[in-house]
Amino acid sequence: MSRDQEQKIGTVRIRTDVVKQYAATEAMECFGVVGMGAISLRDGFARILKNERITRGVDVTVKDGTVSIDFHIIVAYGVNIKTVADNLMENVIYKIESFTGLTVREVNVFVEGVRLVD
Repeated sequence: MSRDQEQKIGTVRIRTDVVKQYAATEAMECFGVVGMGAISLRDGFARILKNERITRGVDVTVKDGTVSIDFHIIVAYGVNIKTVADNLMENVIYKIESFTGLTVREVNVFVEGVRLVD
């Protein structure tokens, strides 16, 4: 799936996968986020995804020129989860809108686990 943007001299197409990769990368830069998470269907526990698979912890929907993003994250033990989520939302909204020119309609954060960090 891609989103077309009409320009004076042509069309710009942004693949949803590009938005997803950029969003995952920006989320990982946020303080308190130690990884993207995925729930194991076998045992129901969250596991941290390796760098090459971080996009599996992100769902992106592009509709009518707007973007909705769901993040499944693992947070560092001892951080304020609300502060981490608020920071992630604000940062990702700013970065995605600047990067793509699309409007971010919503960002949802699902905390899938907590990890001790060194």
